[in-house]
Amino acid sequence: MALSIEISATDLAGTRFAVSPLAETISGLQQLARPEPSPRARGWVRWARDELARRPLRLAATWPLLVSERPSWPQFLLPAPATTRTGIDDDLEAVQRTTPRQVVESLRRVFGDDLPPAARELADAPGEQLAVVAAELRAAHDRLVLPHWPRIRALLETDIAHRAAQLTSGGAARLFADLHRDLAWSDGRLTVLTDQRDATAAHGGLVLLPVALGPDRVIVKRNTTTWTTLRYPCRGTARPGAVLDRTPAPDGTVRLIGRSKATLLRSLTAPATTTDLARELGTTPSAVAQHLAVLRTNGLVDRRRHGRHVVYATTTLGRALLDAGA
Repeated sequence: MALSIEISATDLAGTRFAVSPLAETISGLQQLARPEPSPRARGWVRWARDELARRPLRLAATWPLLVSERPSWPQFLLPAPATTRTGIDDDLEAVQRTTPRQVVESLRRVFGDDLPPAARELADAPGEQLAVVAAELRAAHDRLVLPHWPRIRALLETDIAHRAAQLTSGGAARLFADLHRDLAWSDGRLTVLTDQRDATAAHGGLVLLPVALGPDRVIVKRNTTTWTTLRYPCRGTARPGAVLDRTPAPDGTVRLIGRSKATLLRSLTAPATTTDLARELGTTPSAVAQHLAVLRTNGLVDRRRHGRHVVYATTTLGRALLDAGA
């Protein structure tokens, strides 16, 4: 089946990318509930399950809304970000601005008239219970996503930079063709292969959300109480930071360029900033910067600026060197 989204020139002009820590939090919780999580999130899921086994997290109001036998979940829990880069507080404030009517309508779309207990409590006291849900989501974010947010954010922003280059060089056709195999763009209409069979319009534009901890498919949500969102798996894998992933650089690469540079090259298979690398590797930012300068001069890493952050990542040549060293 396929969902068809009509996108006018005005809608296309309003289409934008965004990064959302709340999207990663919700996607991560749903991955934890899956017997077989997405391959891109498996490293994080292993870490998160160990963390929760050590100290459980109480999500009595939120978990039944996000994880059930229903094919969907209440979309007001993930409003489309109002700006390109939002913080978790911005996202959760938007959740709490959901009107009581929107809450009840969304719950009934998902669960029907016979609401389960958690949904019934929310429908009966939306203002009070939304505050409880927001607090639980904040706790889940702080415990499970925040420790890895610099790496995840760098991965998402690197993906957006790549998509912007595709849009600049080939327009909407190239952007959507490269975004995911389940998307096709033709004559002002975006077709999405999904379990939905419907037609809709992207009034005011789409919000395109790359997600590191989500499934390997595209998810379109039209009932977020804000804009229509299209969430898609970002490029790369959301592995935990090097402080949690101690896989050493290949011996052959170490012998060729030295252990410090080889370790950086291995660590940057997931994008990161100089500060992130220094913290994870237990060294100084200046030492990291010196090694990065040499690696960049020789084409083994590249860098991109995203707002106030400069993100480094291993290039194709750098990955080939790691593969050859192994």
